[in-house]
Amino acid sequence: MSFSTTRKRLTWTAIAATAALTLTACGGGGTGGSSADGDDEGPIRIGVVGASDDKWAVFQEQAEAEGIEIELVDLQDYTQANPALSQGELDVNQFQHLQFLAGYNVDAGDDLQPIGATAVYPLGLYSTKHASLEDIPEGGQVAVPNDPTNLARALLVLQDAGLVELEDGGSSISTELDVLPSSKVTVTPVAAEQTPIQLQSVDASIINNDFVEDAGLKPEEALFQDDPDSDAAKPYINVWVARAEDKDDETLLKLAEISHSPEVVKAEKKASGGTAVIKENSPAELQEILAGIEADIRNS
Repeated sequence: MSFSTTRKRLTWTAIAATAALTLTACGGGGTGGSSADGDDEGPIRIGVVGASDDKWAVFQEQAEAEGIEIELVDLQDYTQANPALSQGELDVNQFQHLQFLAGYNVDAGDDLQPIGATAVYPLGLYSTKHASLEDIPEGGQVAVPNDPTNLARALLVLQDAGLVELEDGGSSISTELDVLPSSKVTVTPVAAEQTPIQLQSVDASIINNDFVEDAGLKPEEALFQDDPDSDAAKPYINVWVARAEDKDDETLLKLAEISHSPEVVKAEKKASGGTAVIKENSPAELQEILAGIEADIRNS
């Protein structure tokens, strides 16, 4: 096995209880070898959110066909996944986009790195009161997710839709304070899971893909959504993430490659209700995008 950091057995109660999160070092296919304390290293441990999704069963089957033994660790708390990877309790994770990873790295002083792209999930604007963007009135109110990564993205979606204007054109770190008075609508940040409920009292809501189906909505009902192929969408590419010292590990890179097999891509699109836009960015390109986002955050 070629990982430079010895993999530890899972010790967190939360991980053990749930395993045991949109969101991964072994040259011998994930089998054999031993850790410093004499325990077998076992399978490659992948931190995910929603291990019961059909796509992961398909992925596991494809990995095993390539001779790679994996263990999916289903984490219920997004805040655990990156520290667990950094500390060697996971080998790789796949639950987050580049913007989220950049925020973690800067806040934690860490250097986790993307080693493969998965998909972009368009972020949509929904309304139960208006049938089109043009119907949203001057001075209307729009609910947006209040967590930093989704807030900035939601504001960029609204700007592209012509509903707000952002100071200096906006960026992936914009907040509601950057919404200019000349904007057509006002924005109300709320918890992401509350954005569908807010449809009862606001003109429209930006709703994360995770909550669309549960809210009884369909992606095709969105009045507007961001362009997953635009430069503005690059921070929201979901990625495979490894420790910096393992970013060139062949087995981990192979896992990222397997996630692009036709079988896994088909399952991914089905799980997303057809909204997932598969991305093929190279690890080097993803790492360059990440570095740029981290620089923006530090300079903000």
